[in-house]
Amino acid sequence: MTKQAIDVFRACIPLFQTFSDPARQDIILLLAEHETLSVNEIADQSILSRPAISHHLKILRDNRLVQIEQKGTQRYYSLSLETSVEQLKELIQLVEEECIL
Repeated sequence: MTKQAIDVFRACIPLFQTFSDPARQDIILLLAEHETLSVNEIADQSILSRPAISHHLKILRDNRLVQIEQKGTQRYYSLSLETSVEQLKELIQLVEEECIL
């Protein structure tokens, strides 16, 4: 495996770690069903507390999987998967080229 492939794989590790948590998976799936949701709206549909939801949203935001829109005093979250999808496509392409015989 080339250094480029290893670097791309390592760059994807935080994304894999983010996706591995069931609470974050649930938030992603919930946001996929709705255009935007506030923390309270997400918490209303979860068994997690509002602070726990905020914690997971921060991790999702840090990994560029959600974006925030401020409307008055409310913050609304929506999916923002373009960067992550491109990163994963690059990894898949390199694996296909270098690892599949």
